[in-house]
Amino acid sequence: MPGRLVLHVRPRAVLVGVCTLALLLVLAVLSLTMGRLGIPLGELWTALSGHADGKEKFVFEELRGPRLSVAIGAGAALGVSGLLFQSGTRNPLASPDVVGMTAGAGAGAVVATLWIPLLPLGVGAFAGAAAAAGLVYLSTGSGFAVPSRIILAGVGVSAMATAFIQYVVMIKDQDESLSLAGYLAGTLSARTWGQAQFVGWACLVLLPCALALGPRLRLMELGDAMTDSLGARAGATRSLAILIAVALCAAAVSAAGPIAFVALTAPQIARRLVGGPQGAVVISALTGAVILAGADLWVQQAGWLGDLPVGILTAALGGVYLGALLVKEWKKGSA
Repeated sequence: MPGRLVLHVRPRAVLVGVCTLALLLVLAVLSLTMGRLGIPLGELWTALSGHADGKEKFVFEELRGPRLSVAIGAGAALGVSGLLFQSGTRNPLASPDVVGMTAGAGAGAVVATLWIPLLPLGVGAFAGAAAAAGLVYLSTGSGFAVPSRIILAGVGVSAMATAFIQYVVMIKDQDESLSLAGYLAGTLSARTWGQAQFVGWACLVLLPCALALGPRLRLMELGDAMTDSLGARAGATRSLAILIAVALCAAAVSAAGPIAFVALTAPQIARRLVGGPQGAVVISALTGAVILAGADLWVQQAGWLGDLPVGILTAALGGVYLGALLVKEWKKGSA
């Protein structure tokens, strides 16, 4: 009927979303209750409701609560950021990591922390990510329209940002360098509720924008000419998607540091689980949160890792995944 909003829901997408959310809740409970400092399961609701005291209150409010919240928020932000970039460029290998936005956000955060103390960390991270995206856009000679050029330009921009970060680490004194190195590795230890609130508000504002952009992004898969003929304006859609992706990436980096490969792997897993683009924004957010919360639980509870920065673990696992994805794309292209 005229004026009625019709929402198409795929049962498979709903089932995957419910299962992924359930897995995330299980990981959250394990993160709060496992280990020597874990909150007893019987006291968990008391801690969550703010009525705990003693050890349980300290562990939840100072140690594990902010850490878990940042993991969920940053993981969701990175998952959707990667999806927007891959959909906007029609390149399954594109992500904030590969095209230099994560490294650029890290460089911007370093500048804000060490040289412009009045500049909020989130603003510095956003400026760095936007500068990296701008350099990629200009250096390809065709904006974000040619996927192969985006990857090549992104590798160069990422290398420059990484070199800048390493230079800053070298010239600072030992204490500052150690603190900076931990942040740049991507760590969730010693997080605060302020950082959790920042990335949480970023997700609350930007994820609905990504959802609203979803139908136009699905049309982008048909090619620019078809997208324009259907009235979705491919250029404007791509620019808006990348702007939202930059903001989400910056929010995640400002809260948790430049955590690698979550933005690349989460959208790929989400699309395979759903079996198509429908519902991919929500599933990508949940998948990114699951990946980061699960990886952080692993580094917390595996004693042989020594509470390793979670970014090192995601980089190691993501590198294997990227290699497998490159081989698959190569075989597809040579078939």
